[in-house]
Amino acid sequence: MPNAKDLYSVTQCISILLFDQFSNHCLANILEPLRACNHFTDHEYYRWNIVTLTGNDVVSSSGLRLAADARLSDVQGDMLMVMPSYEFVSHATVTCGQSLRAAARKFDRLAGLDTGSWLLAEAGLLDGYRATIHWDEIDLFSERFTDVLVEKDPVIFDRDRVSCGGASTAFAMALQLIGQALGSAIRFRVEALFTGAYSERPDPKAGIVARAINLMRRNIEEPLLIAEIAKDLERSQRHLETQMQEKMGASPQTIYRRLRLSHARGLVADTDMSVSEIALRSGYNNASAMTRAFRAEFRVTPQDIRRARN
Repeated sequence: MPNAKDLYSVTQCISILLFDQFSNHCLANILEPLRACNHFTDHEYYRWNIVTLTGNDVVSSSGLRLAADARLSDVQGDMLMVMPSYEFVSHATVTCGQSLRAAARKFDRLAGLDTGSWLLAEAGLLDGYRATIHWDEIDLFSERFTDVLVEKDPVIFDRDRVSCGGASTAFAMALQLIGQALGSAIRFRVEALFTGAYSERPDPKAGIVARAINLMRRNIEEPLLIAEIAKDLERSQRHLETQMQEKMGASPQTIYRRLRLSHARGLVADTDMSVSEIALRSGYNNASAMTRAFRAEFRVTPQDIRRARN
């Protein structure tokens, strides 16, 4: 487990390869969650640049002109995201394939966003990998690239390859990246910022998990028992636990703890409250118990964040 100094020296460098007719929607859905993550952690964990094959400007499908920061051949980093979006077949040239194969040696991970998997597959960079693509192209993709293990999941992580199926799934990919790197508490906070999923007035028609999370968020300072939450929702505790595990990949207790710690982290970063006061406002009886849980979740202590902020 890295110490605080290690965490605050880490930056994930991402290059996004764009082509003419790229989707603004897809680009925003991958970048805005990463930007929000940097804001919430008060650290530039993600840094990105826009690249093209030639280094020239690129024009989106809606006519937005975007300046490239560099040519693909001049960059390297942790992840290369390939995003052609529309007219992707015309971009699958010999030159593009050569450039992608060269880039594969300089990036730890390759990701195909929207229709980006087509270009990666054409370059032979998805052979033997599980992958997906925009749902409208998935049948052709499967027929064209028989060495790729094509699946219809919205987002697929397979070793050093990642793929997603369109603009909305780019957002899901970003959340998964954040969750894998920095934990569920930060992921929840970013997701809530953009989706409003956890409102102060929960929709009675919402699913059991969304309603449970709303109850948790409205009872941070004085946490409820999981049995109380289940009773309020007119479900058994076992049913709630099963639903949480299936949809969130964690128990209600774990989700609740992460929400409280995410609240605590926000107070640490955005206020001058004492750690003792933050602990009480986050449902902990004492600062030591919160600090231990905080360090286990975020790999840093509240004091580390305060020192980094100053």
